[in-house]
Amino acid sequence: MQTILVTGGCGYIGAHTIVDLIQNGFDVISVDNLSRASTHSLAGIEQITGKKIKNYAIDLTNKEATEQIFIAHPTITGIIHFAAYKAVGESVERPLEYYENNLFSLIHLLQLAVKYNAKHFIFSSSCTVYGNPDTIPVTELTALKTAASPYGATKQMGETIVQDSTVAHPLSSILLRYFNPVGAHPSIAIGELPIGRPQNLVPAITQTAIGKLPKMLVYGSDYDTRDGSCIRDFIHVCDIAHAHTLALQYSIKNDKTNHCDIFNLGTGNGITVLEAIKAFEKVAGVKLNYEIGPRRVGDIVAIYANNDYAVKELGWTCKYDLDEMMRTAWEWEKSLAK
Repeated sequence: MQTILVTGGCGYIGAHTIVDLIQNGFDVISVDNLSRASTHSLAGIEQITGKKIKNYAIDLTNKEATEQIFIAHPTITGIIHFAAYKAVGESVERPLEYYENNLFSLIHLLQLAVKYNAKHFIFSSSCTVYGNPDTIPVTELTALKTAASPYGATKQMGETIVQDSTVAHPLSSILLRYFNPVGAHPSIAIGELPIGRPQNLVPAITQTAIGKLPKMLVYGSDYDTRDGSCIRDFIHVCDIAHAHTLALQYSIKNDKTNHCDIFNLGTGNGITVLEAIKAFEKVAGVKLNYEIGPRRVGDIVAIYANNDYAVKELGWTCKYDLDEMMRTAWEWEKSLAK
């Protein structure tokens, strides 16, 4: 059994990916310093899989502490790197924290991957690397524009760091550019658990609907879209999670040294913010208290994916539609209130 190190394993996508990895025969360990997550998800993972996951509460910007994980687990053959700060608005306000955390952690992991021969490296990238694209849907060959936020810039820089490291060292790496993960595991044992006020749309919707927030803001109504609100590609978190397992299997099977692949992970459907709200209201049977506010710094107008390459090469398909995304997100929110 191959051991996979999942960084940010207590986070939203990390926890769902750990479940998928276990269900596909991998041995998994987690590292998460719990600055943006909690151990709540570890109990959920155990409830779903029956396996207790070891988490190291280590800050990856501390290279010496991080190296102890590799020393303790010499069977690590692959790394899936989620751990990063990811709030667009916050990154505009606190860019130096984002550059320090997101880049130093990545560099340390790559150095240790080379030293300890953990050659299969999956990097959690983002559609933010495309900036404000000239045409949509975007493919993996779409030219990258200037990032709209420091967060997006750290993902662009991160991709370059991974690609350069892969050329220079015996690594097999994959960059997964995903779009807007939403929803919760069908068991409702794990889901999105933002600390503080939610930065992403769907938890803001569900927290408003249940009364945690008095109302929510829609940032901008004057964009050049069909209803004036931003367009995004919402994708169920379990579909994203399974793509990581498929990417890891793909890397192991092909075993290409000094090779880096890139895949878009989106549904290929552009949904406006207001359409997402209407979909939630329909599924939940709840009228949402929202108002239109000004545009938010760092937001782009519209983006959605062409996912043909991931479908062809990884054999990946999206199993969950928008209604199911909203239904599981709502069931998760209600479970937290019990």
